Amino acid sequence: MSDIFWRQLQEITGNGKCSRQEDMSKHTTFRVGGPAEYYACPGRAQVAEIISLCHAHKVPWMVIGNGSNLLVGDKGIPGLVIELGKDSAQVIVEGSEVRAQAGALLSVAARKAADAALTGMEFASGIPGSVGGAVVMNAGAYGGEMKQIVKKATVLTAEGMEKELSAEELDFGYRHSSIAGMQAIVLEAVFALEKGDPAAIEEQMSKLRSQRSEKQPLEYPSAGSTFKRPEGYFAGKLIQDAGLRGYRVGDAQVSEKHCGFVINRGEATAAQIRQLIHDVQDKVAEQFGVRLETEVRFVGEF
Repeated sequence: MSDIFWRQLQEITGNGKCSRQEDMSKHTTFRVGGPAEYYACPGRAQVAEIISLCHAHKVPWMVIGNGSNLLVGDKGIPGLVIELGKDSAQVIVEGSEVRAQAGALLSVAARKAADAALTGMEFASGIPGSVGGAVVMNAGAYGGEMKQIVKKATVLTAEGMEKELSAEELDFGYRHSSIAGMQAIVLEAVFALEKGDPAAIEEQMSKLRSQRSEKQPLEYPSAGSTFKRPEGYFAGKLIQDAGLRGYRVGDAQVSEKHCGFVINRGEATAAQIRQLIHDVQDKVAEQFGVRLETEVRFVGEF
């Protein structure tokens, strides 16, 4: 059965667009993780056919973008990992709107918007994720979030049908959208922006780049901000006040530069990162009665 599935997957995606036992540390910003049993990088038009193939062969599947919000277990991921990447990454400016496929980097879409003198997307220029992932989790930074700019999104439903969802139907909340509970895949999104002053847009993007560089540990692999902001608190401040700045489990560490970030100092394993995250959650809860929730998703087998 597995050989038939593999042969058919190759036929759909074409040579070089799929693999077996693919090292997931190459596809996540934490730079850790074991192998995916199967791995494919399809174009938008091939996604529905691949999902149908998985259903037919009862192969579990998951979709990733830039891998910037994932912790993949050291034992890897059974089934198929579908990466919506460079073959699903078109970005088009249409008047005051930007239409971006799910695999496009958010930073690239923000750059295209800026080049067209469109304002509203500056906050997204430093977010390391893809458009699809950003829409699913209502990604945000520096006072901006996706719900402020998303006009609509096209998704592939669990039944394999393309469907357009309005901003209202996406029902954005803090690091959440309705897509998360639908088992749907984002294929593209349309951002509604406004004409702005090119110099002011560039100045704002430059300012945010400087802030990120000064305050975030960009020199180390990480998944960005590890924890959601608990209501009434700041995660990084709670972690710092719990005495956990620089806390380590092996080569996993609470960043000394920004306590809201867990970093890989070079040789960390997924198990070490997960253990450190759990330690931080336990110690903060013990001292302050606040249970930190992760922005990072744990996937695969640990």
